Amino acid sequence: MRWRLAGDDGDRPALLEHAERHTGRGELAGLELLHVRARTIINRVPPASQMPFRWTINAYRGCSHACVYCFARPTHEFLGFGVGEDFERRIVVKVNAVERLRSELRAARWAGEPIAMGTNTDPYQPVEGRYRLTRGIVEELAAARNPFSILTKSTLITRDIDVLAEAARHVEVQTGFSIGTLDEAAWRATEPHTPNPRRRVEALARLREAGIPCGAFIAPVIPGISDSDEQLEETVAAVVAAGATWVTPILLYLRPGFRDHYMGWLRRARPDLVEAAERRYRRAYAPADERAALAGRVRAMVRAHGGPAPGDPGPRRPFERRPARPVTAAPADAQLRLV
Repeated sequence: MRWRLAGDDGDRPALLEHAERHTGRGELAGLELLHVRARTIINRVPPASQMPFRWTINAYRGCSHACVYCFARPTHEFLGFGVGEDFERRIVVKVNAVERLRSELRAARWAGEPIAMGTNTDPYQPVEGRYRLTRGIVEELAAARNPFSILTKSTLITRDIDVLAEAARHVEVQTGFSIGTLDEAAWRATEPHTPNPRRRVEALARLREAGIPCGAFIAPVIPGISDSDEQLEETVAAVVAAGATWVTPILLYLRPGFRDHYMGWLRRARPDLVEAAERRYRRAYAPADERAALAGRVRAMVRAHGGPAPGDPGPRRPFERRPARPVTAAPADAQLRLV
């Protein structure tokens, strides 16, 4: 078995020629579901990326959450699709994901390293309600006593509290929610098909009550849309009250190949912010001093609300291979942890 790099997991256009194409019905209406048989399901992250995790699983490609800022949109171009509606409506389903994982976990060369989910698509997006691949993957990882982490925007994760709690009794499990803001106008404008962020906070509390480590990325924080002190403090207060085991803010990141898509949306939705955004994002990342300032603001808010203190060696954040401070200035690559 040859390990493939993340983003090179057998879903090339040549494979899609043999995909079974299905039309979504019910809550999946409007989606084109492409059934493929992946050649491998555990994918190696390129060492040059300097990610804090080495291995990842993505049972789906594309995401119907349709977040306007999603950095993963350009990955759909690998399939010969577009970064706009194609990414949101043409969802690749790796129907053999669970059986492939079972086989790969038993391979002699697999060393049982932590595996991250939610790095390139949301493992609990609506199609998971039908296909249940993520649940099957969690069951296989738990049976193999293989540590794993999950990052999501979906309350569907609460359906799997039983298997997650059982797994957490035997192996290191980390879960986390991306909750950029509780501001309803900002949420509806930027994450049109995600669960209400207040429901995500409730889901976070349910996972914590079940003994499952769960934290929150306040991410992405979008300048001019979700970055006011009032917006940030409301979100911080809510996730701390819910029992978040870590809180990390991340400022918006505009990955090459995606910047034009985001700026096009901004020109339509908030033309008053375009000039400032073009100055701020001459590169993919906002200036380092702005990212550090955001981390400092959120750190103070977490402290004020009695949340996890900087330097607390408590539960690790998702994907981390070493203990980390619960609230820190997010590294330049941190946005790559989002869905």
